[in-house]
Amino acid sequence: MRRYPPHDPKEYIDWQPDSAVQSAYRQTIDESSTLPGRIAAADPALFGRLYTGLVRSRLYDIALKRWVRTGVLTKAWLGLGEEASTIGALEALAAEDPVGPMIRNQSAAFQKGIPLEDCFKVYLGTGDTITRGRDLHIGDLNHHVVCPISHVGDLVPVMAGFALSFKMRGEDRVALTWTGEGATRTGTVHEGLAVAASARVPLIVVVQDNHVALGTRRDDKLRSSLESIAASHGVTGLRCDGNHVLDVYDTIATARELCLAGEGPVVVYSRTFRMGGHATHDEAEARELFSGDEFADWGKRDPVGCFEEYLRSEPALLGVKTAKAVTKKLEKWEAAVTEEVESAAAVALESKKNHPPDPTTLLDGVVA
Repeated sequence: MRRYPPHDPKEYIDWQPDSAVQSAYRQTIDESSTLPGRIAAADPALFGRLYTGLVRSRLYDIALKRWVRTGVLTKAWLGLGEEASTIGALEALAAEDPVGPMIRNQSAAFQKGIPLEDCFKVYLGTGDTITRGRDLHIGDLNHHVVCPISHVGDLVPVMAGFALSFKMRGEDRVALTWTGEGATRTGTVHEGLAVAASARVPLIVVVQDNHVALGTRRDDKLRSSLESIAASHGVTGLRCDGNHVLDVYDTIATARELCLAGEGPVVVYSRTFRMGGHATHDEAEARELFSGDEFADWGKRDPVGCFEEYLRSEPALLGVKTAKAVTKKLEKWEAAVTEEVESAAAVALESKKNHPPDPTTLLDGVVA
């Protein structure tokens, strides 16, 4: 994938595959009891969707960061480095399974069918989106996306409610939400899990551990307790490499199967890393929380680059015979996604000029 020096984390700019990291990437697949079978049975289109999803998510963030640097926005909340925890999960779900993302899982919105230009527009506060200029968080139940909220973790009980409705109606659907490791220290998360566990509903909660809550570094004691959350509620717990899109896909697919068999809820611990600040305004401060070696180590595990290298080593997965042919396919997909993202961004900028929010609707929907 093309790198963008003004906007990519510095560890990604001259990214090259690391032999030890790529070996571990393959080892994760080989040691799984289910992933090799899923890969063998998969249609080449799956790998194309996973790849274009990762690229689309990355380019969306790059476009937002460019807007910040050029004065269009004051700041943006990005998912750089965490893309696989979203994209892998979405591909394991059915089209009608609802998701409740955090803002770092914003790609869930456009991957589930919300127009990409609308995801840009909400950042610009235009009046022609579902939020009508009120909020940069976006969701649409017509696309099975529950609107996120700034209070991370609050969607756990909300999605537990969706899951309960599926159980009561006898529908083969699951609900999934992501929460941060810091938010697992809030009562709402555990209240939602307690209800879900009591009713045995088809809910998947992904604890997306990116090592930092806003500006507070996660310590080792918290990590050990994160891995025991499922046991504390008496439910199934799974874990995955949150930078490994295939491992995430496989783990969520397994979680979904368990839920549909009546063995939900399932808590998935996904270990990843935030390659920037809480938002674009505090990147320098965020880098002071971790050593340069830690950023360099996680930089080698770039979800996009690692998946590209794996695909080059397995050209048959894309229905071709050589690594060179894989590269040609990846470049073609990237070019198409780049055009898609740039076009959506341009539409959003035009909308900012032509569709300001209507102040007369300011209090619509306000009940107190």
